[in-house]
Amino acid sequence: MREIWRLNDAVTRSVSPENPTGAKGAGAMATEGTGAWAAGKLGRGWKVSPSIHLASGQLATLAEVAGPGVIRHIWLTTDRGSLRGLVLRMFWDDEEVPSVEVPLGDFFCNGWTDELALVKSEPIVVAPAGGLNSYWQMPFRESARITLENVSDHGVPVYYQVTYTLEELPAQTAYLHATWRRSNPLGQPAIHTIVDGVRGRGHYVGTYLAIEPGDSGWWGEGELKFYLDGDDEFPTICGTGTEDYFGGAWNFDLAGRYVRYSTAYLGLHQVLPADQIYQARQRFGMYRWHLPDPISFERELRVTVQALGWHSGGRYLPLQRADIATTAFWYQTEPHAAGDPLSTDALASTPLPRPPAPAPLPAPLPGFGTRLRSFFAAAIRRFR
Repeated sequence: MREIWRLNDAVTRSVSPENPTGAKGAGAMATEGTGAWAAGKLGRGWKVSPSIHLASGQLATLAEVAGPGVIRHIWLTTDRGSLRGLVLRMFWDDEEVPSVEVPLGDFFCNGWTDELALVKSEPIVVAPAGGLNSYWQMPFRESARITLENVSDHGVPVYYQVTYTLEELPAQTAYLHATWRRSNPLGQPAIHTIVDGVRGRGHYVGTYLAIEPGDSGWWGEGELKFYLDGDDEFPTICGTGTEDYFGGAWNFDLAGRYVRYSTAYLGLHQVLPADQIYQARQRFGMYRWHLPDPISFERELRVTVQALGWHSGGRYLPLQRADIATTAFWYQTEPHAAGDPLSTDALASTPLPRPPAPAPLPAPLPGFGTRLRSFFAAAIRRFR
């Protein structure tokens, strides 16, 4: 924890549907909004505008504020089944190409929407029953703009609050960036690029990975590789396996089951279905935050992951049928190189098949107590 007792010159502001500009003394002034009917007998100041409705195909600006400052916290909730149907973008200092462009669910480590996965980490917290919290610090000098686009086929409610401080920034300030990529199916070679084409000075701070292996058996032998500052065929940093990078070991397998965990800096927080193991159509979510151990680069960065399982006979099996989606987080100086825009065609996922409903239990045979009550009831009817 930082020295929270130390006073500074920062000024705190917050943007929400109740104060769309974040201006001082401008909260709870709405007379129209999604809560207007509920507040009809209470009047202004009683939760008249707690949310917005985001129609299919609509893009909303959640926050647009002038700097210099730092976004400290974002809270948002919406329809849990639509987290991959909403695209989150962030623009710093009036740039035209977003520094952050990620499906909302993947930004909050919930790319698989079959079931909400709770997260208890330092920069991302997902709380019951769909509270999405970001504590990534997001500095900006001139301005910050955050948008949310609904690319699904139905409208959704969006509740949100963006809290930031207005303060001076040091000369060596770097800006948050995040990008999303999906390979479905992965194909040959079984290598997924997490991020590429990063130009500038900065440090890599996090990975979220969502994977459906596509083949039965263990799926996490693949190495994560970091190519830094001119690395070509071989990387400077190479891990020893997927579960190793995310802080686990030995297939995440303890007594024949995957054991989920969520910690401050790493986790295997999602296993679907949770009661199965080594199945081709299982889905997994993992994160690793390099906050204590950022990976610094001076000029350029590329990060990849192999998808690797096992053949019988002890040889590696490239998982060409795997479905892999990743979100990369890093800080860097601006301007940043423009990457490929996010393809909304890549967002759709087929829901996992639901297990059949259990057969109804047979009606219990009447016990002694039931028979005795029936006997007395019949006797009473005879004497009436």
